[in-house]
Amino acid sequence: MIPTTCDVLVYGATPCGIACAVRIAREGFKVLLLSPHDHIGGMISNGVALLDTQYRGRRAPLLEEFWDQVLDHYRSAYGADSEQYENASTYLTFEPHVGERALTALVEAEPSLTVLTPYHPISVERAERRLYATTFESSSSDEVQRVECQVFVDASYEGDLFALAGVAYRVGRESRAEYDEPHAGKILIGETGVAREHGTRYPREAQSGRLNLWPYGAVSTEVFSGSTGEGDAAVQAYNYRLTLSRDPENRLPIERPARYDRERYLGILLDDAETVDTPYPLKSTWLLRDVTAFEFQSWKKVPNGKAIWNYGQFPGGNHEYPTGDWPARRQIMSEHLDHDLGLLYFLQNDVQVPDEVRERARQWGLSKDEYTDNAGIPWEFYVREARKMVGRYVFTEHDASVAPGLKRAPIHADSIAISEWPLDSHECTLDRTLGSYYDGNFLLTEKTRPAQVPYRTLLPKDLDNMLVPGCLSATHVGIGTLRVEPTWMHIGEATGHAAALALRSGVAPGSISSETLQRRLIEAGIMISFFNDFDMRSDELWAGPIQFFGAKGFFDSYDARPNDPLTESLAKEWARSFAQLVTGTLDPTARAQAVATVPTTSREAVSAAGLMQLVELELSYCGVVDIDPGRDAGDGLASTAAITRGEACSILYQVHRRFAP
Repeated sequence: MIPTTCDVLVYGATPCGIACAVRIAREGFKVLLLSPHDHIGGMISNGVALLDTQYRGRRAPLLEEFWDQVLDHYRSAYGADSEQYENASTYLTFEPHVGERALTALVEAEPSLTVLTPYHPISVERAERRLYATTFESSSSDEVQRVECQVFVDASYEGDLFALAGVAYRVGRESRAEYDEPHAGKILIGETGVAREHGTRYPREAQSGRLNLWPYGAVSTEVFSGSTGEGDAAVQAYNYRLTLSRDPENRLPIERPARYDRERYLGILLDDAETVDTPYPLKSTWLLRDVTAFEFQSWKKVPNGKAIWNYGQFPGGNHEYPTGDWPARRQIMSEHLDHDLGLLYFLQNDVQVPDEVRERARQWGLSKDEYTDNAGIPWEFYVREARKMVGRYVFTEHDASVAPGLKRAPIHADSIAISEWPLDSHECTLDRTLGSYYDGNFLLTEKTRPAQVPYRTLLPKDLDNMLVPGCLSATHVGIGTLRVEPTWMHIGEATGHAAALALRSGVAPGSISSETLQRRLIEAGIMISFFNDFDMRSDELWAGPIQFFGAKGFFDSYDARPNDPLTESLAKEWARSFAQLVTGTLDPTARAQAVATVPTTSREAVSAAGLMQLVELELSYCGVVDIDPGRDAGDGLASTAAITRGEACSILYQVHRRFAP
């Protein structure tokens, strides 16, 4: 029976939506999770058969639970010494049906979580700054259902629910001038992929061991003339991530699509340097190389010898999708499917394709054991970018780039998650110039740095009981580091905690204290600040406090150095930051810039008692008087023994509880 009321309604059974819904259910609330598709799991169930992450540390419990289930499957089914388990554990790859099964298991384990498919929203009931109810319509019948709840979450790829609620959003690319983003708007870039050929990987800080990320073997460099930076309504290309097999017993043939047009594929037979008039952005030399040498990207080591087809980009064919209704969207999906299958059919059958390529291409077909109720075709295609909410903070290219005066990206006092995937975009239009790739294609692996995701990016400006972790508030360039599924799951689980905290507190999510939320997230194992030194597995007493103060400007780099002694110079800056935090005047990036000026050669050690004296002094400067900040903060505050940076953070974390709302 479909419930007509619940505590939280989550629209979009994407990995982000699932993580959010499961977390809310585990916190003791009734959740309704709705999807416009028959199957749940978003792109993890539909062909993104690897974790798009450069970080191997622990960052969010539900993301780790999902991955542990994937690894458990390959270990139990094939053995810990099997090639399947090695591929999954080493390359973070998995088969789509295994990903769907793991996400489904998370959902089915929660009795207070109800899943409803396939439904999409058609109206909302709103009064001033609150939503009260939403009406959904079945995608397979005329059935409608009205649901009342206290908190609404839009975790979909399209953002239909918040759009119906009248929340501000954008579709397309901002201009370069709007946020002063170097890679915004119309942009023509070249040399993507040269790193793989020359042995260099990016960011170079990661390759050299100074950044705890796995470096990536491709980078965008040269910006070509014609990159005007002009904004437009173009979104990056979509495609089907087809799962292929060359096992004769598990292979379905590639049939000629009804709308097959060989003319659009002839450009792959030309060298990229020969012309700018190829009809379709197939990165021709890459494509032919992968067919002949890499066996359809099987170098990604998907278990059981499968390959993921990610070449069918169709720029322009998707521009009406973000704001289209579902009949229009299904038509666009159908056109993309014919386009993607047509490319495979062309490679396998066209007489102008080199014999060696045709021979190798014919070894592959759709995997029979994937999408078994849909003839081997994914249920969804890759909606990389659709609507983008314009919320209380807009995440831009700058938020994932090194900040002036720091050795890290900007710091946000309300951070609730991290991102680390390179800022990237697939082609947006078919415009190009000689030597460049198609307009909008970039992969900024050298530029991107681990970023903090502000809670404000989830909050509509004029609606208090809705959270938007899917099409969250970001620019076209900024969304590039946020839109990968591990990061979305991380953000989704943090969103679930925010919804639960709001329900317990009796206030709307838009009114909860971000510091109270951060404490809850840290205690629950959610990373809000990236550091090289440790991840969320750490059981050190300083681990949570360093996470907290990592979002308050206490560190100017990604190195926490918790076991280093606390010097007097640093203690003074931390005391000043703490006083500003208490009085609500903190600018975390500015404070980190001040920390960056502290002499690194200083060796004068500070005790707990000395630190507390500095804190009391700074509080008095801010008008906070007649208060003992150390009261109820634990023993040892009067100690004259030198303390470490980690111990100092632990002390200040406890002291801050006296001032927390």
